[in-house]
Amino acid sequence: MTTRHVVVVGAGPAGLAAAEAALGAGARVTLIDSADQPGGQYHRMLPEACGAAPPERRRHGRRAFDRRRRRVLTHPRCAWWPETSVWALERPDPKEPGVPRVHVVRGPADGGGRSRLSLDPDALVLAVGAHDRVLPFPGWELPGVFTAGAAQALAKGERVVVGDRVVVAGTGPFLLPVAASLLRAGSRVLEVLEANTAGTLARGWAQRPWQLAAYGGRAGELAEYTALLLRHRVPCRVGRTVVEARGDGRVEEVVTARLRADWSVVPGTERTAPVDAVCVSHGFSPQLELPVAAGCTLRSAPGGEFVVVDDDQRTSCPNVYAAGEITGIAGAPAARAQGALAGWLAAGGAPDTPALRPLRRSRDQGRAFAERLAGAHPIGAAWPEWLRPETVVCRCEEADYASLCRAADNAASRGARVAKLETRAGLGPCQGRICGPTVAELSARLTGRPAEHPAEGLPAAGPHHRPIAQPIRLGELAAAPEPIPDSTESDPRCTKTEQYS
Repeated sequence: MTTRHVVVVGAGPAGLAAAEAALGAGARVTLIDSADQPGGQYHRMLPEACGAAPPERRRHGRRAFDRRRRRVLTHPRCAWWPETSVWALERPDPKEPGVPRVHVVRGPADGGGRSRLSLDPDALVLAVGAHDRVLPFPGWELPGVFTAGAAQALAKGERVVVGDRVVVAGTGPFLLPVAASLLRAGSRVLEVLEANTAGTLARGWAQRPWQLAAYGGRAGELAEYTALLLRHRVPCRVGRTVVEARGDGRVEEVVTARLRADWSVVPGTERTAPVDAVCVSHGFSPQLELPVAAGCTLRSAPGGEFVVVDDDQRTSCPNVYAAGEITGIAGAPAARAQGALAGWLAAGGAPDTPALRPLRRSRDQGRAFAERLAGAHPIGAAWPEWLRPETVVCRCEEADYASLCRAADNAASRGARVAKLETRAGLGPCQGRICGPTVAELSARLTGRPAEHPAEGLPAAGPHHRPIAQPIRLGELAAAPEPIPDSTESDPRCTKTEQYS
């Protein structure tokens, strides 16, 4: 019998669990990630060679992660491809959806001599995660304004101090681990600001309180972060956020203000604080380029769009599975459960296996947690009131709010594609990954109507539709794909764990 081949894209908690489960079901697995080590943002930390302390390496299930990592990467049927970017998914036939061909480039993103390869798997598991969403505000383009995830990555992975006086602001429980990472790296965190009011938080978290018992592990993490902030005397304030950053060449001070439940500013509550860094996160945006390229159906929900999956983590595309934050922001435990389900079933494992019952339970608890999280930490409808005409909305192209308003006022440029060309918002290096959802929301508000229906033969305009999902050099694009190596002798660039037995 031919061994089933499963490709897993993403090696965070969901992807690594998917790879382990697929191997347990007898499949051969290619595990792909753009980073040089598995673990994603959640398990990112200072390497042992750089002096990571043992207590830090034991934090938040690190031992279990290390064991899973060893089992997967040393398995004879696992090919581990680090520093590998999936730049396109090619459907076999647009009219007959199936498992797409996976096009990758291998090698450091800023290095030369990258190799281009293509894979034709029997099943595909997408576990590509999410990135910070940051709403624009005056001065957010200044050096020294970081996304919370970027600041945490520097602190956890490199022990880089982003600033000596730092304000952490936005919404969501992610602000607490970010502040904790900054403190451990040596920054002085002046305050942590949650934009939603106490009433909004209470309504979200207190709804169906008997379900909170299922989130005991998260309560332990919350208690640890709270204790650390208390030891460092870091105040946490609700109903207040950063509405402006100021500085000459870099951020030097921030203006914070108290907010109403809809995130409109309460007049007279503005306060200025000197800083040299500010870390901001207004939730997460799932990375949907690859699911959209595969043909997966999306659903709209509080907090954005997510991939539609059934109880077996199947998407609308046959033999394509999704797990983790692209299906809903529910945290690492839920992502692991989803990944294990997706990997086992993608490999052809029996869906009625008793071991799947606790995974389904954990997955369902994660879905309930995602709904509670979205209810407790929504984006207030009045946040555009922070903007001024000169406020930059697209940092790559320096497109400002005034240009979006002009495009909305002009009937000839209200279409999403025409407005993109006129304002240049979304045409820069990030290709709208940061500003895309925000520009779409602002345009809909300004025009008073949703995005237009596409022209005949054209797909609907959207911020996640990118036929080329990751940057690729023209020379790499023009080159023919290299053959997949069969043994270490045929390709000395590959290690033993990159081959199949």
